[in-house]
Amino acid sequence: MRIGLLTEGGYPYVSGDARLWVDRLVRGLDQHEFDVYALSRSEQQEDEGWVPLPPQVNRVITAPLWMAEDDGAVHGRRARRRFAESYGELAATLCTGTSGEPSAAEADRFANALYGLAELARDEGGLVGALRSEGAVRALERACRAPGAPRTAREARVPDLLAVAAHLEHALRPLSLDWYEDDGLGAVDLCHATSGGPAALPGLLAHHFAGVPLLVTEYGVRLRTHYLNAAESSPAVRALLTAFHGRLAAEIYGRATIVTPGNAHARRWQERCGAHRDKLRTVYPGMDATRFAEVGESPECADADTLVWVGRVEPAKDLVSLLHAFADIRKEEPKTRLRIIGAPSGPEGEAYLGHCRALAAQLFPDEADGPHAVGDNPVSFEEIGGPELPTLADAHAAGAVTVLSSVVEGFPLGLVEAMLCGRATVSTDVGAVVEVIGGTGLVVPPRNPRALAEACVVLLRDPERRARLGAAARARALELFTVEQNITAFHSIYLEIVSRTPVRRVLLDDAGEPLPFAAPAEAHVPGRWTGPTARVVARGGPTWAAGPPVRATAPIPATEGA
Repeated sequence: MRIGLLTEGGYPYVSGDARLWVDRLVRGLDQHEFDVYALSRSEQQEDEGWVPLPPQVNRVITAPLWMAEDDGAVHGRRARRRFAESYGELAATLCTGTSGEPSAAEADRFANALYGLAELARDEGGLVGALRSEGAVRALERACRAPGAPRTAREARVPDLLAVAAHLEHALRPLSLDWYEDDGLGAVDLCHATSGGPAALPGLLAHHFAGVPLLVTEYGVRLRTHYLNAAESSPAVRALLTAFHGRLAAEIYGRATIVTPGNAHARRWQERCGAHRDKLRTVYPGMDATRFAEVGESPECADADTLVWVGRVEPAKDLVSLLHAFADIRKEEPKTRLRIIGAPSGPEGEAYLGHCRALAAQLFPDEADGPHAVGDNPVSFEEIGGPELPTLADAHAAGAVTVLSSVVEGFPLGLVEAMLCGRATVSTDVGAVVEVIGGTGLVVPPRNPRALAEACVVLLRDPERRARLGAAARARALELFTVEQNITAFHSIYLEIVSRTPVRRVLLDDAGEPLPFAAPAEAHVPGRWTGPTARVVARGGPTWAAGPPVRATAPIPATEGA
């Protein structure tokens, strides 16, 4: 089977989102062929290069999402009119109805406008200049001023319109790519988008132009991420962009053959945004359990008086609440230490780490045995890779209890790592935490230092309970969150999609007539099961149908007495 793998800001680049699980998926499914179509997020990401690729990756085609040079396409009067009609319709759909799940009429109107722009881009060689033109801004303005437009849209000013037009131009850049021809995505057996939004848009267009089935995987719902990021925009910009991304997500979910959320939290968001329940298959992300086997099988190596926090240092992790909770813990258990292990995430993370260091120094002055002794702060800030903590497994092994204090969380991979290490955990009830823990750890409300402290004290005082919870957590993680279960699930889904997909080609006999039942059922099974059986006439037929033409099988004569 030939898979068109669609990524955005991740695989095959060295850095980026979803890089590890996609790499494990591709390496685990070596019976299939992969064509990788990657959208990069920055010039730095491209300069860092790619990860080593396995032989089943046939080719990699990239395009920068962070910039788009003017394609130089000169549109005639007819093309300009087509653009004005389609873009105007798309803008109008952003100013009608609500930002939630659109009605059937609104969804059809948005889809017709989107595909109208895609067909124009294909005919004219691109739409970069048109999407940046003054005509695009004026079309947005007309839609916002039209009768019946919501108040927030009518209040949009010129800076708001320019901001929305720029965002739409960025989001619609995949329309101008040359990925959708017979030698591109039109030739794959299915498209697998590794996230929603920009990564899924090429798959949506491949489905529109060539009928290629689409599989969408979301471990973090892109629409939810947009809602969180748009909080600081003006009301007009927020309303228009929320409408656009909501309608695009509904169209992607509607056209996809199957949507695979990474957890029940993401699944609820997808259902709310228009994904039909029958299309949803929950597939948990897979972790490499072998990295944590030695620690997980030796839980007694933990320091019984140490709490560990492991992750990226950023405000969403709420280390401030953890430090205040630790102050309460020290009152009950004075010997306890807290090891905060992780690197800051960008400039904001650097600033937050400095704030946390200052708070720790304020809450826990250096404790010394005498006037000439050096104090020892019970809170330490460390990073993985040093002599004391060379690996991630060593970080989780450093304490008896692993703590997660986040206020925002998708799928908590750090929590799964701690479970694979056989550690008892105390976590805040955010994102998919409860689903991941499944009763093998303690869960408290977020932003509640006292509850966090009480749960930690309970486990610090009860080593037998820690051991029971740690063993149960490791067993649950090995059952649900390994690379093997992830690969097996996607392999089954690939076969299911291909088995349900109509044959996208016509097979003819010697007389030039369509040959019924020419596609054998075993053609859907990976391997060389089929020999060439007929002359293929199609655009972008699947690879398993390729081969030189031969005659149709002659009927078997009846035997005597039959």
